[in-house]
Amino acid sequence: MRNVDGYIRSWFGRFERLTPRCPDPWLAVPAGALLVLGLLMALDTTYFLGEAKTGDGFHYFRLHLVHIAAGLAIGLVLSQLSLVGLRRLVMPLGLIAIALLIMIWIPGLGVVRGGARRWVRLGPVLAEPSELVKFALVFFLAALLERRQERMTTFAEGALPAFAIVTPLALMTLRQPDFGATVMIALILFAMLFAAGARLKHLALAGGGALAVLAILVVVKPYRLRRLAGFMDPWRTAQDAGFQLMQSFMALGAGGIWGQGLGGGRQKMFYLPAAHTDFVFAVVTEDLGLIGAAAVLALFTMILIRGMRIAHDEPDGFASLLTIGLTVLLTLQALINMAVVIGLVPTKGLPLPFLSYGGTSTVMTLAALGALLALSRRPAVR
Repeated sequence: MRNVDGYIRSWFGRFERLTPRCPDPWLAVPAGALLVLGLLMALDTTYFLGEAKTGDGFHYFRLHLVHIAAGLAIGLVLSQLSLVGLRRLVMPLGLIAIALLIMIWIPGLGVVRGGARRWVRLGPVLAEPSELVKFALVFFLAALLERRQERMTTFAEGALPAFAIVTPLALMTLRQPDFGATVMIALILFAMLFAAGARLKHLALAGGGALAVLAILVVVKPYRLRRLAGFMDPWRTAQDAGFQLMQSFMALGAGGIWGQGLGGGRQKMFYLPAAHTDFVFAVVTEDLGLIGAAAVLALFTMILIRGMRIAHDEPDGFASLLTIGLTVLLTLQALINMAVVIGLVPTKGLPLPFLSYGGTSTVMTLAALGALLALSRRPAVR
């Protein structure tokens, strides 16, 4: 029994931090501000939805509090890990993510909503595997590319193995279909390959091929063509594919510079579809105006700058690549979401980190923040 106890202590000891430090304020403060705003937005955007569907305006808000509590608990644990502990998560995260992707297609476990098979029912928990896949992919690529950094200038030994491993995952998420998750998987891959030293020529050729494939996928699916048409000319398709974007524009315009006041916007009252998830930034802008939207963008920019600074100062290859991947996961997804809301890119179906209502997405956002906070402590313990 003593030997077992000693083994457990030794194994978990690798997860302990080397010295106690407070959370990095340049990460924790902007993330905390975004999380608080997200709580307010969850209450603001789900109250009428809860009234209509359950008769309880606070139903979805309470669920959101549960998701945040779970995410904070996981994030707190991850924030305490040493680099050894973070490395040891690579394989378990990857195996769990792949298992959940496969479980989507098992009758009785996979859940279909709106014609998409993206969720897995595990008892009382409804999980979205693509969110875990993105998180696990960052860890896996950091470990893979660290070992191949000396060979990244050659495509066959550098970038190609990463493409060969990630492509099946992207195809599995696309099959659900989850176009937004597929795009994020591709962007994470390209960003981390670039950070690892892959040649721009190789990335450009691969990127061109990926864009060609995505163009074909858009053409062969009528609903994607309608969505693209709604993006190109939302005014002409305002009662069909362009309806959501037009309602988003109305929210943005109604906000003006100073906004209608917190809770004062009208578009969340069943005018703007997905107001509590993918288009919550439109509600933020309607309530808080251009000033509020700029503040949200500034907070994400602070996380981006701080994350890249940590990665730049980090001497360990795995830690540096992991920091870049987690920063990209949090901030690039936010940028794409906001670009969708203001009509710069077609609708992708991506939530806004920290602000969107959600279950798995909220938990994994806070998990990514926790891992990033653990990495931010490393410069003081080298």
